[in-house]
Amino acid sequence: MFDTESPYADTSSMYSVHAMFRREFALLPALVRSGRDQDRARRETVVAHIRMVNLVLHHHHAGEDRVMYQLLADRAPREIDPVLRLVEGHHRGMDELLTTIDLLLSAWPRGTVTEDDEALAVALERLAVVLYLHTDLEEQLVLPIAEAHILASEWEQMVADEAATIPPEIGPVLAGMLMYEGGIEVVPPEMRSVLAELAPKAYAAHCEAVHGTPTPPRSTEVGIGAPYVGVTAGA
Repeated sequence: MFDTESPYADTSSMYSVHAMFRREFALLPALVRSGRDQDRARRETVVAHIRMVNLVLHHHHAGEDRVMYQLLADRAPREIDPVLRLVEGHHRGMDELLTTIDLLLSAWPRGTVTEDDEALAVALERLAVVLYLHTDLEEQLVLPIAEAHILASEWEQMVADEAATIPPEIGPVLAGMLMYEGGIEVVPPEMRSVLAELAPKAYAAHCEAVHGTPTPPRSTEVGIGAPYVGVTAGA
């Protein structure tokens, strides 16, 4: 993403973003199910985490729609049209699930074990499944087109605009979330000296509170296996 030798976008950082989303969302259904027997404070911690990753996903897709897919529709319609309807369907489906999840989250910390607990877990499972399909589609068919039609400056501006929509108080945790598998290379060079130590520590502390460990499973260790989401890849 930060290579200035080519005038066109280097989309390699998107793979790290996708790995982050796959990991975080695959782990959510188990968090909800394990939270059934936890106190209200524990549930509120899980709710805050789910709301955070949902917010990041929503802003990520909004930025893609506004910039990446609009540019590709204008510049490479023959190449992008065959997949554009699928992409739009994925984004619409995920937005609908995010709305459903938001409603279920509003009542979840207050209640005892009810059918809504399982409804929330199932909605999160469905979201993870669509997310896996969507990220695979983008990596196989969309990002190669983007690298041939979107300028590096346009790509970097899209990333910067997306980052600007993120509340600053979650910035270090989010950076650490991305660096967990992507490394320091996914951070803009001008921010590396600040985030190199701060972000991983912030994410580790966050994971300790949410998952009970500073080192949750990586995207290669979780996956979708009918009928479960969040199982280990080899299970």
